[in-house]
Amino acid sequence: MLDLIKPSLARFAASLHPEPPVHLGRRYNTKSEFQFEPGNTVVSHLVKGSESEAAVIAVRERMLAMPDAGQLAFTPISSLHMTLFQGIIEYRRRVSFWPDDVALETSIDDMTRLYVDRLQDFEGCGPFNVKVIDVTPAGLTVAGASEYDERILRAWRDALAVPFGYRHPDHDTYVFHITLAYVIERFPDERLGAWQTLLDDCLATIKRDAPVIALNPPAFCSFVDMNHFKELVTLD
Repeated sequence: MLDLIKPSLARFAASLHPEPPVHLGRRYNTKSEFQFEPGNTVVSHLVKGSESEAAVIAVRERMLAMPDAGQLAFTPISSLHMTLFQGIIEYRRRVSFWPDDVALETSIDDMTRLYVDRLQDFEGCGPFNVKVIDVTPAGLTVAGASEYDERILRAWRDALAVPFGYRHPDHDTYVFHITLAYVIERFPDERLGAWQTLLDDCLATIKRDAPVIALNPPAFCSFVDMNHFKELVTLD
């Protein structure tokens, strides 16, 4: 069955079997409730009231209307963002995910204050535009709207690695995205065709209606769960 469906959906489906979703039970539970998982990050929130925000919300609403949407835990509309650089997080205290010059037991609040200080004189790499290149049940895969924009996105990541003090193993290959939902339970194989049809149509529609996704300037944010990302330092 999987070899007959869209590659992105096939990868999505295959990733759910046989192991359970990696964040289930820690980031969120089977009731779609997001759990305490404090940390910080650099994101660009969607521009509220923009046509592209409306197009993204429309994708979310169409996914929610699917009969098996209950197998996904949806993030709130107010939290919609594209992650530019992953900060530290409570349950990921290890090499390559934490600065070498700071003790691993340092509290998340202290780490956030440290990064606020480090980012005061940070110089960004300029504005960029992004476009949607794929839609999966987890959300939107995005990339630079042009080769130039993609270079700017990667330059931001390289620059941010300096004050953050680490480079994740996927630093250079990181896939930019706008998360809409997390997986609670895999879809049965017989439902994958219906999801493929939906996602293909959503991709075509958003490419037509929102060829560029309007984003706010990157901001350093703190969070206690996936419901809200509080902007602390704007990095424009």
